[in-house]
Amino acid sequence: MIDVNDLRKGVIFEYDGQLFRVLEYSHHKPGRGNAVIRIKARNMKSGATLEKTFSSGDRVQDIRLDHHMVTFLYNDDDFYYFMDTQTFEQIPVGKDLMEEYAGFMKENMEVKLTLYQDSPMDIELPTTVDLKVTYAEAAVRGDTATGVTKRVKTETGAEIETPMFVNEGDTIRVDTRTGSYVTRV
Repeated sequence: MIDVNDLRKGVIFEYDGQLFRVLEYSHHKPGRGNAVIRIKARNMKSGATLEKTFSSGDRVQDIRLDHHMVTFLYNDDDFYYFMDTQTFEQIPVGKDLMEEYAGFMKENMEVKLTLYQDSPMDIELPTTVDLKVTYAEAAVRGDTATGVTKRVKTETGAEIETPMFVNEGDTIRVDTRTGSYVTRV
């Protein structure tokens, strides 16, 4: 058990038999009485959001998570397959967990996989990834004088907003946290 004062953004805990990840945390100390801790947390299975207020001194069940460095191998219709770099064991991860990361996954990419009771819970990508542009509309002369952007398609299928000077065949660096263009490589 951990004290609710130890909850911070990103911490995963168990509450009512469900796993939650803290999205927002705030500590309020009124003039009188005990302090209250307000959190906003996401259910790790259903994706539902929980807003909860705890009194100072309340406790929640902590969980033990295992972190493994894995290499992305390939994907099929149902799963993304990773290989543990220590044991060389293949770990299948369902498409539902990979939804927001799929556009950044390249073969042989190393990522950090979080497991709970041998079940994949989360993936941590590198901060940036370099992707090759497979489709980009041609820029029209004069459009480059302002901050005009266009959507390009990358080798992984992700669509990214980029400046007009990015062309098909270029390699761009993309921030995996926001999905935004960083620079041309």
